[in-house]
Amino acid sequence: MIINAVIYTFAPEDADKAAAILRELRELSRKEPGVVGFDVARSNHNPAVFALWEEYQDQAALDSHFASDHFKRLGINGVRLLAKQRTGETCRPLD
Repeated sequence: MIINAVIYTFAPEDADKAAAILRELRELSRKEPGVVGFDVARSNHNPAVFALWEEYQDQAALDSHFASDHFKRLGINGVRLLAKQRTGETCRPLD
């Protein structure tokens, strides 16, 4: 399994727009083959901060996600352009 964890910070005036984009990205990504889970959460303390927790069966599934039209449209050309800050890590579960 591969886990992709990402934290996004947006300007307060862009946060609701980002939430809508992230909801659509979540719903489309969950339909992809090899996606085990794809969750998006919004901070309780700072509503302009979002966390994504993505689980993929393997590297091929993650690569396929990155190549998908919806990721390019909503991820690369959507939330990444709106974000003030993005921190991400791709990880493997501990044995």
